[in-house]
Amino acid sequence: MAAAAAATPSKVPILTAALALLVLAMACDASPYYPLELGYYRYKCPQAESIVKAVMEKAVAQNPGNGAAAIRMLFHDCFVEGCDASVLLDPTPFSPTPEKLSPPNDPSLRGFELIDAIKSALEAACPGVVSCADIIAFAARDASCLLSHGRVSFDMPAGRRDGTFSNASEPLKFLVPSTSNLSTLVSSFVAKGMSAEDLVVLSGAHTVGRSHCSSFVPDRLAVPSDISPGLAGFLRGKCPANTTTSTDDPTVVQDVVTPNDMDNQYYKNVLSRTVLFTSDAQLLTSPETAKMVLDNAKIPGWWEDRFKKAMVKMASIDVKTGYQGQVRNNCRAINHY
Repeated sequence: MAAAAAATPSKVPILTAALALLVLAMACDASPYYPLELGYYRYKCPQAESIVKAVMEKAVAQNPGNGAAAIRMLFHDCFVEGCDASVLLDPTPFSPTPEKLSPPNDPSLRGFELIDAIKSALEAACPGVVSCADIIAFAARDASCLLSHGRVSFDMPAGRRDGTFSNASEPLKFLVPSTSNLSTLVSSFVAKGMSAEDLVVLSGAHTVGRSHCSSFVPDRLAVPSDISPGLAGFLRGKCPANTTTSTDDPTVVQDVVTPNDMDNQYYKNVLSRTVLFTSDAQLLTSPETAKMVLDNAKIPGWWEDRFKKAMVKMASIDVKTGYQGQVRNNCRAINHY
């Protein structure tokens, strides 16, 4: 009897540990976006997401390019220092060369004034509450929905904090150029916890927006390439042979078929060799990614479903939460307390 009685208390730590693991498992299951969460501002600023959407609706109605700019900004922010709005910081005497002045961003990255407008509206409603990093994520989500006419509609978790470091050398490390081969492209995504499929799926954002001629003339028009002769002739009529100066570097639409619609036309363009960039054409250079291109082009809804998930995944890269960052009062400058 004594031996049996003595054995009972020893089971208590085991049961306690098991219960703790069960609670942890349930918590993880309940919060798939951890450390971010859906409805993060529902108590602090319940109108936050509707304010972002209202500004985006007006901006995209005025110019669909504003939507394309917001989607691209999320990528350029998240792949450098994580999704922390470091791409928005202006130069200062203490930080004279921030990310926005780096070649991958300057002069092609747009949308800074749009983020300013959203931040201004949010500050009027809920001062000091909504981070600039969350604004970028919400804006990219709403742009995707608006440009796709509702076909790419998804929830975006929030809770990101804004970073305080931005340097022009960082985008050069993580934003590989459009002249890159497939191996380099995949490696750049893997380094951020993203997959080859994420690369293919997110490349579909090239179905909207414009590109400077200098981004593709040197390696697609000035030398032999697999670009369609018809598209090449069209582009030569739009782009000067020498695009080395910013004053002589016009832009062209990335998708000549449906330039303002978020759809799977991009993949049809890849298959017909009517894409601008080497990075686009490279998706056909491996059986694995070529199959993905074909599926996205041929199966209705296939790309849209994967794009939603990839956007949320990208918007979670190396996020700062809690006390790791700040909520900037001005998206262009860090707070000095």
